Amino acid sequence: MLDALSPPRRRVVFAAAGLVVLVVLVGIGAVVVRSVTGSPAAVPQDQPGPVLLVPGYGGNVDSLRPLVAALRSAGRTAVVVEPVGDGTGDLQAQAERLDEVAERIREEAGAASVDVVGYSAGGVVARLWVRDHGGAAVARRVLTLGSPQHGTEQAALGRDLAGGCPVACEQLAPDSDLLRRLNAGDETPDGPRWATVRSRSDRVVTPTESAALAGAVNVAVQDVCPGAVTAHGDLPGDPVVLAALETVLGGAEPRAPTAVNC
Repeated sequence: MLDALSPPRRRVVFAAAGLVVLVVLVGIGAVVVRSVTGSPAAVPQDQPGPVLLVPGYGGNVDSLRPLVAALRSAGRTAVVVEPVGDGTGDLQAQAERLDEVAERIREEAGAASVDVVGYSAGGVVARLWVRDHGGAAVARRVLTLGSPQHGTEQAALGRDLAGGCPVACEQLAPDSDLLRRLNAGDETPDGPRWATVRSRSDRVVTPTESAALAGAVNVAVQDVCPGAVTAHGDLPGDPVVLAALETVLGGAEPRAPTAVNC
């Protein structure tokens, strides 16, 4: 069939065929690269960068003051992520805000990565950021404190008994659509190293085991300080939590704190 074409037309046909082959090869190459590399390239684990702190439901940034003070005293850059609105809206929107702040702070600091501390609902926001908003390639460590990773019965009560509650409250009820998707498969996806701290005296996140994550370094305050009666609101200033800032966010692999003045 090509013999019937004039030489200029044959050149056009061959050129078009070559372009198609090139496109196919590029596509195959992209698939091969994705299959080989898999998850995002891990950021350097021995180079701690700035620390972003994400407040809980309602966006009370003042609750994070003990953490900010401890981090800055240790020479770390600590930045509180201001919530979207009043902090009771869609947790995905809060994760998008975290992504914006993370990119800005990382670039300003010239750092390869950031660490994130999420208190209460802020820990769920941190996980959403890693999974859905590019955080896997930016986060080095993620530490969550009393976070209802698998929901809390208190949110379910607010949803069912009070005739409904704000979006974030409904998202934090056990088996919500958001949490069901978030906890499907790997609870601690590749990218950052993960750790959680919870208190068995917590009456806001119930059951308290909801705050633990498969694949993370999970610490209960009472594992380190058996007599502790740390309430949910006391977690940011708890001695075990403050000690975990060093053992989790330092240059070594994350581990539970041991030498704590209970």
